[in-house]
Amino acid sequence: MDSSKPVLFGLQGARRRLIYVTLYELIAIGAATVGLALLTGQGAGHSSVVAVAASAVAIVWNIVFNWAFERWEARQPVRGRSVARRVAHAIGFEGGLVFTLVPLFAWWFGVSLWHAFVMDLGLIVFFLCYTFVFNWAFDHLFGLPASAMAA
Repeated sequence: MDSSKPVLFGLQGARRRLIYVTLYELIAIGAATVGLALLTGQGAGHSSVVAVAASAVAIVWNIVFNWAFERWEARQPVRGRSVARRVAHAIGFEGGLVFTLVPLFAWWFGVSLWHAFVMDLGLIVFFLCYTFVFNWAFDHLFGLPASAMAA
């Protein structure tokens, strides 16, 4: 289906970003809480604190990364969001988070940076897939941003 024709209604600008970030992070907090509790053997209460902190970091990164991505995207001669462009978006977003979340996890769970990185690998794989699927579904429901639409 053509994701430039939204199922619900078209969103642009700040309202689009606010709804995007809110939906994305609410789902992410729940998934990260469960994943971190399973990976560390610690309770969901302990894991949920770092999941919320990671979400706050991710919100700031989301705003910065998507602003930059959409500025880059608007200058591209080919419009739309191909699979390759969506994969690049997901990898770029998740890759940027690794640099802040791995030290946070190491500190919170009292493990080495290497151990935190290895522990984070499962979350990274999950969030790469989640980011890809979430973005596709969001664009399908709410339409593409102006930066990806044909002129």
